[in-house]
Amino acid sequence: MDIFRAGSKPTRKSSSEWFTGTVWQDPIIEAPEPARVRALKVSFEPGARTAWHTHPLGQTLHIINGTGLVGLRNAQPKIVNAGDTVWIQPNEEHWHGATPTNSMSHIALQEAMNGTVANWLEKVIDEDYYKILRNEF
Repeated sequence: MDIFRAGSKPTRKSSSEWFTGTVWQDPIIEAPEPARVRALKVSFEPGARTAWHTHPLGQTLHIINGTGLVGLRNAQPKIVNAGDTVWIQPNEEHWHGATPTNSMSHIALQEAMNGTVANWLEKVIDEDYYKILRNEF
């Protein structure tokens, strides 16, 4: 058994390669093999979001604070709020983040397949982010 004490894993700023805006990550667990689970708390400032990406074994997002968005290819993004849980199918192209006016934090849970938890694609550009939201806000 391992116990990871609160504060023992530092908060890190997310890479601008895969995120737009300011995003903070707090690691929860990266279990050693043969376990595959990975979990972290991700906090998005208003307007911040991931790039398009997929997960080989899917992803669960549990919203713990604020209001956010989850978008799928060729679909209007969905608004999510604290207490909501989202299941994203394996290999489904998606993005998630805060709304333009509110921050959002979630717990992200995914499993590694052959050491990979995510396959990163292109960024969600500002023009598309705001265009697809114009009817929501």
